[in-house]
Amino acid sequence: MATCPECDAELEIEDDDLEEMEVGDPWDCEACGSRLRVATLDPLEFDSDEDDDEDDEDRDEEEDDDDLDDLDEEDDDADDNGGDWDE
Repeated sequence: MATCPECDAELEIEDDDLEEMEVGDPWDCEACGSRLRVATLDPLEFDSDEDDDEDDEDRDEEEDDDDLDDLDEEDDDADDNGGDWDE
């Protein structure tokens, strides 16, 4: 039996789930709702997945900023191609 690293609740895991489980697989704690990741299989231990979610959000924000930069460059190129909108 494993425990949640966030709330120390005992995690009930079905035998079928345990057999299919691999390191890195996601798991949700039913007691506190935390998103977890399988850290080790023998003994079964979990780590919090909260840091991974924050990293994903940071990466998404950087990609959005890059997309905006690309749009700005396209607008600049259109202005340089003789497009005069003030006519």
